[in-house]
Amino acid sequence: MQIYWTKINKIKDENSEVKTYFLDCPEDFTWEEGAHTHFALKGFQDENVGKKMVRHMSISTTNDESVIGITTRIRDLPSEFKKALKEHSVGDDVALFKTHSNVPLKRENKNIYLLSSGVGLATFRPLVLEYLKRSDDVNQIHSLNIDSSKEFLFSDVFESSTEKKFTSEFVDNRQSYYERVKELAEDKGGLFYVVGSDEFIVQNIELLREQGILKEQILLDKHAVQLPKYFTA
Repeated sequence: MQIYWTKINKIKDENSEVKTYFLDCPEDFTWEEGAHTHFALKGFQDENVGKKMVRHMSISTTNDESVIGITTRIRDLPSEFKKALKEHSVGDDVALFKTHSNVPLKRENKNIYLLSSGVGLATFRPLVLEYLKRSDDVNQIHSLNIDSSKEFLFSDVFESSTEKKFTSEFVDNRQSYYERVKELAEDKGGLFYVVGSDEFIVQNIELLREQGILKEQILLDKHAVQLPKYFTA
């Protein structure tokens, strides 16, 4: 397993709770849109600390941006990992390993629906940027995000464009969100990407399946061995 040690070169407040940590990109480090990585802090190789200092995170930037973005929510009472991360500054070392994409942009001449909750939108930012750069073999994209904080993320990217056939929609309550999912699921040939908590993913799968959407049309940011957990919940 190759471990890439790199440095934080910028920290950006996306809103009152969400930060993006921009990391220097190692020379031979590349990734696809929709990629996740293991993001680790110093001490993670110590057997007494181990997994406490590692988190599975999406990369919220594209290769073209030449910087690795890790976007995460840090609440008032953070976990041990988030507390340690919050204490990090520009110039501090962090590690990345086991980088992989389960949800690259599928170019199958279909409509794509991106369903997310809160900071889950970070996974979809690179997909949208790749689509806006090159829309070949994608009919259109509709993004639907629910965030009760109303501090919606990445508004500079998630901006509807009739010309680009891209629709960005934000809602702040679950009732509105699930009503919209039902309406979007009227497209029986679409592809539905879902990112969020385990509970959120399972609820979306149940709703989509009730609307006649096939398992093969639902894409999760999970390894193949994890999928049965969600589709049989």
